[in-house]
Amino acid sequence: MSDPNKAAIAAEKEALNLKLPPIVCPPEDIGVDTSAQSKLLNYRRSKEQQKTINQLVIDGAKRSLDRALDKRTPPTPEPDYPPTMTSEIKKKGFNYIYLKQCVESSPIVPIQQEWLDHMLMLIPESLKEGKERERLVESLINEVSSDFEKSMKRYLVRSVLVKPPVKWLEDEGGPLPESPTGLDYSNPWHSSYLQTRNQISANLHIVHPIMKMLLDLGYTTFANTVLLDLTGIRAKGPIDCESLKNDLSIQARKAEEKIMNTWYPKVINLFTKKEALETIKPEKLDAFYNCVSTLMSNQLKDFLKRTVEGFVKLFDREDQQGLPIFKMELTFDDDKMEFYPTFQDLEDIVLGLVERITEALQNVQTVPSWLSGASPSVNLDTQLPERVLQWALTTLKLAVHYNLEGARKHYETYVEKYNWLLDGTAVELIETFQAEDHTFDEYTDLIGRFFNLASEIMLLPQWVHYPMVRLDCEDLKTGLTNKAKNFANILLNNIASKHRKENECICSDFEAIKEHALKVPGTTEEMMDLIAYVEKSRTIGIQELALRIKESKRRMSYFLDVFLFSQEDLALNSAVLMWPWKINPIFDENDELMENAKHKKENELIAKREKLILEIEKESRRMEEFTEFAELDHMQQYVADVRQLQKRIQESEEAVQFINKEEELFKWELTKYPELDKLKVNIEPYQKFFNLVLKWQRTEKRWMDGGFLDLNGESMEADVDEFSREIFKTLKFFQMKQKKELQEKRKAAKRRSLGEERIEEEPKENPTITMCSTVMEQIKVFKDYIPTVSILCNPGMRTRHWKQISEIVGYDLTPDSGTTLRKILKLNLTPYLEKFEVISAGASKEFSLEKAMHTMIGTWDDIAFHVSPYRDTGVSILSSVDEIQALLDDQIIKTQTMRGSPFIKPFEKEIKAWEDRLIRIQETIDEWLKVQAQWLYLEPIFCSEDIMQQMPEEGRQFQTVDRHWRDIMKFCVKDPKVLAATSLTGLLEKLQNCNELLDKIMKGLNAYLEKKRLFFPRFFFLSNDEMLEILSETKDPLRVQPHLKKCFEGIAKLEFLPNLDIKAMYSSEGERVELIALISTSAARGAVEKWLIQLEDLMLRSIHDVIAAARLAYPESIRKDWVREWPGQVVLCVSQMFWTSETQEVISGGTEALKKYYNELQNQLNDIVELVRGKLSKQTRITLGALVTIDVHARDVVMDMIDIGVSHDTDFQWLAQLRYYWEYDNARVHIINCNVKYAYEYLGNSPRLVITPLTDRCYRTLVCI
Repeated sequence: MSDPNKAAIAAEKEALNLKLPPIVCPPEDIGVDTSAQSKLLNYRRSKEQQKTINQLVIDGAKRSLDRALDKRTPPTPEPDYPPTMTSEIKKKGFNYIYLKQCVESSPIVPIQQEWLDHMLMLIPESLKEGKERERLVESLINEVSSDFEKSMKRYLVRSVLVKPPVKWLEDEGGPLPESPTGLDYSNPWHSSYLQTRNQISANLHIVHPIMKMLLDLGYTTFANTVLLDLTGIRAKGPIDCESLKNDLSIQARKAEEKIMNTWYPKVINLFTKKEALETIKPEKLDAFYNCVSTLMSNQLKDFLKRTVEGFVKLFDREDQQGLPIFKMELTFDDDKMEFYPTFQDLEDIVLGLVERITEALQNVQTVPSWLSGASPSVNLDTQLPERVLQWALTTLKLAVHYNLEGARKHYETYVEKYNWLLDGTAVELIETFQAEDHTFDEYTDLIGRFFNLASEIMLLPQWVHYPMVRLDCEDLKTGLTNKAKNFANILLNNIASKHRKENECICSDFEAIKEHALKVPGTTEEMMDLIAYVEKSRTIGIQELALRIKESKRRMSYFLDVFLFSQEDLALNSAVLMWPWKINPIFDENDELMENAKHKKENELIAKREKLILEIEKESRRMEEFTEFAELDHMQQYVADVRQLQKRIQESEEAVQFINKEEELFKWELTKYPELDKLKVNIEPYQKFFNLVLKWQRTEKRWMDGGFLDLNGESMEADVDEFSREIFKTLKFFQMKQKKELQEKRKAAKRRSLGEERIEEEPKENPTITMCSTVMEQIKVFKDYIPTVSILCNPGMRTRHWKQISEIVGYDLTPDSGTTLRKILKLNLTPYLEKFEVISAGASKEFSLEKAMHTMIGTWDDIAFHVSPYRDTGVSILSSVDEIQALLDDQIIKTQTMRGSPFIKPFEKEIKAWEDRLIRIQETIDEWLKVQAQWLYLEPIFCSEDIMQQMPEEGRQFQTVDRHWRDIMKFCVKDPKVLAATSLTGLLEKLQNCNELLDKIMKGLNAYLEKKRLFFPRFFFLSNDEMLEILSETKDPLRVQPHLKKCFEGIAKLEFLPNLDIKAMYSSEGERVELIALISTSAARGAVEKWLIQLEDLMLRSIHDVIAAARLAYPESIRKDWVREWPGQVVLCVSQMFWTSETQEVISGGTEALKKYYNELQNQLNDIVELVRGKLSKQTRITLGALVTIDVHARDVVMDMIDIGVSHDTDFQWLAQLRYYWEYDNARVHIINCNVKYAYEYLGNSPRLVITPLTDRCYRTLVCI
């Protein structure tokens, strides 16, 4: 080996022996939390392991270099080169071989085990069973690993070297994946190597001796110095988060000061020596100091990184020996369970410590900055890489969450078991419980549950220990316990309140018994009630109260253990317990009190009975005096006396009732007073008689001396008849009474005389009977005056009638305010009454007609039009005018009848004017309703701008009508009464004018619709309303859709694109048929009939094209597939075409050919039936249902021809069938001798029920006609 080569090798070894700073790159999967990754991080974190790895790398490189030199030492025998090969080619070949061996000797990363596992997973388990197969799998894995290593080496060579164009170099085994082109070492490199090494020596400052000193100083300083002393943190026991934060912050600050006071001065000292920069050229000085700064930055970054890694290691899941223990509390505040500090606070503090570490040593000046003392100073870049910081924060977050999981689960245990005390469930439970009716025991059970819950909570452990947390639960336990006790106290206070009310009720019941027992009764009834009350209280009442007191004692015994009574409650409880001993003396005092009261009331009752007997005797004597009353002039006094006696009798009856009630209370025999009942019966006839006579006297006085014109003959006659009847009844009653009394006296006299003969005395005349007879005579006389009153006091009498009467008697007889009946009777007008009666009768008839007329006029005062708002037009319309029209008809007939009466002459003008007004009102309403009906019909039409543009003249006329109509209805709404509403000046003429305009509008409208129908004849299928709805919305083609079914038999709706172009049509069954071209509705510019004509044309052409396409597809497809691909109408039409053509072909073959074709038809039918039994869409099922009907009929037609023996296509049996042909690019239908073109009208996908011989006959009749 030449000297230059040896020198180069020695230089390489020397360079490898340099103690370079470790360059530790974080692994790519630094964020992956695996055990292998954690071990690798710990391994690299150790300084000793770093040195070992460094040394191993250097030793391995030396060994690789030695092996390469050993291989080159024995020179390979030179091949037999062709004479044309130059020495330059040899150098390139040898150079490539040498460099290739160097590259191949580099360590290769073996294949990953994960890849091998994936390969093995692809092998079925059955192929890996058995020892032989295991060995086979192992050998295959080794082979794969070997192939992977060889491929990697080949790839490494390809990526690093470029193979020179030397033919004798060995082939490398085929192409590899494309990759970046490597460096070209095919040219000789020794001279360039020496040149490069000299350049490196001049520019690579890292090999400067002072750099080695700087590295040694850094290793010495940072090896024994830590930024944070993390040992023993766990040994300190539980600590506060803030305390740990403060302690570590102080440590970091002290460590930072120590480094700046020890390491940094030594570094500065290195560069203050003169020999430090002797070999550095001035132009390289900045690069040199940059290298120094980089080296110092790397040392400080490594120091901070190791600190961060050490801090992260504290929270390692697998090694928790150094994990700090934090103090945490479960607190109870504002009815919430919370952690203190919260998980977020704890996490923020832990992550904040990482940030505090990264903030350390950020103000270290660079050496040139310190030496120059320049301002502002330049600091070293000691900021940790973002990836390191993110790795630390992510790892710590995961670790903190992991270590807090136990505390979180413990908290969730509390939430699961006791949160119902806080979330309102317990409050709702208690409120519901209190709202319901529960017993005391049920209350105590619920209270016991709460107290037991409080005891259970207090027995829970105060501290719970976890690897990173000591959880203090005391505050939460205390809060939950108090909460449970509070709920128990709420229930306790509730039942204590009920207990208090019950005790108060018991005491009030005893007080009520005491109050009643010691009360002095005012009446006998009160006394008896009090005796019964006390008796009941002694038995039932006291027993019930005793049971209630017993229950109260039981409640007290419970409360003494769990409740603290107030002084008032204790006094109340004591009072309840003492009442049974206090009540008996009260009952004894009541017995003595009742005995005295009973004796007193009995004496009072005896005195009242005696007083009542004397009073009845007085009333009987007074009653006898009434029989002697005979003066009619004293009748008012008689009535007053009767009323006074009746009042005394009523008072006596009340006294009898009171005495009987008292006797009943004392349980005596009830005393009866028949004399009182007799008095009550006897006085009633006198009371009626005296009142009737007094009333007659007053009525006669009013009639005779009152206002003459106020008299009414009819009512007077009725009243006189009533008086006469009542007086006659009274007279008969008293006569019968007198007769009975005489009979009784005679019987009594006979019994007294014992047979002695006595001369009977004549009975005295009864004064009452005399008065009755006198009144009867008065009434009889007054009856003669009634005709005069009926004739002259007629309400129909007017001044003209009194003039006629005055002419008859010869003097003025017109009554005034001073005229009375007595004065009229004194005039002795009896001879003239017949003439007066004729005049009075005429006045009555005139009055009845006048009254009827005024009644008709008054009827209209309350009759008004019913108006209702019409949609959103702001206009009201008339409604419910039938009753008004019926009333008009009735009154017009009545008025015309009244005008024909001979007695109408005095007010003939008024009745004629009223008749004219009624007729005008009737005509107005008729015209009004006619205008309204046409306005309601036309208003929606002429609201459309499209209609207004197409019919401008009619539009202007309608606007005139609309303006008049709105004015009329506005006036009507203000005062809807019929008479007022129809009184508008010129209303009838205005309405008639509107009707004339409306007639012109309707004629123009009908002419317009007729023109549209002539342009598009299918519009004849639509009514005027439907056409107007379409034409009024020409800008919206979608409004036509509801009416398409009437214009086109099979089209139910159209498919519109967003720009309102028509693309396809749909049948009622939902079948879609796409049109062969788009129809632009916008191009029609609102003319609906134009695009409808296009639709008609495209419908026919589209069906034609679809039929043509289906006919071509039929022979090329399987029939059961073909029937599902085309619309139903097309399937039926094309199927009939092919049936026709196939049948016509086989007819000439005779019966055998028809039979064969019959079997083929049966097979086709079976295929369709099989499809129908399967799963099909709705449209396909309808199509196949109709097709089955057609196929069955076609098969039956063939069978009939077989039976008849049809052998020629001109036989009538064949010609009589409905046959479809495709002729001259059109479908045509033949039957007998008729040939009709298929219309191509889209019929949709409608079903077929059945085809019978009658159906065929109908076909022949309709087509041939």
